[in-house]
Amino acid sequence: MLKLYGFDVSNYFNMIKLALYRKGLDYEVEIVYPNQEPEFLAKSPMGKVPALETEDGIIVETNIIMEYLDAKYPDKPLYPSDPFAQARVKELVKFIELYLELPARRCHQEAFFGSKVSDETRKDVKRALFRGITGLNRLASFSPYVAGEEFSAADIMFLYSVDLASSVAKKLYDIDLLEGSNGAKALMAKLNELPEVQKIAEDRKVANKAFVEYVTSFKK
Repeated sequence: MLKLYGFDVSNYFNMIKLALYRKGLDYEVEIVYPNQEPEFLAKSPMGKVPALETEDGIIVETNIIMEYLDAKYPDKPLYPSDPFAQARVKELVKFIELYLELPARRCHQEAFFGSKVSDETRKDVKRALFRGITGLNRLASFSPYVAGEEFSAADIMFLYSVDLASSVAKKLYDIDLLEGSNGAKALMAKLNELPEVQKIAEDRKVANKAFVEYVTSFKK
């Protein structure tokens, strides 16, 4: 059986959970936080989550795991079979990660854990988020899904990256990042209505207390 390493507050971990749910695949979860212990580094070379243990070995990096799942278990695909359409979905996945997920992550400590970042970082992130959402508006179709009429891996990345980017924008700048976006807000609401997404959200709520304790332990 597939084994997924990570924890329920991690948005990348939840991306893989949603991919597994969508494909109807059974899997086990081993709760683990990012760490540098030799045992975990043997599974995840950078000590990050998620990592997916398969019958052939362990795979890391969220987008690579999603691509593996699609190749290994082609039912209920996350990527189109047409080469150009497939490339477009991969393009959207990478775009969302590079220009919304990663800039917002620079301010997670202040937005979610009360640790201040520099004014320069705040300004840089604000500028980057505006550029990112503007660029996504140009690239995505939102008709109704990110890449078109069918749910894809791009929607998984959108759901679990843009929601956090939007939270950062609201908490730090009092800005609705999705306001005026062509269909992004409607899609976010649509995705959050999915039963499997609601189940993942409940798991996240339950796990959040332990995660906060884990993070704050480093400040003592």
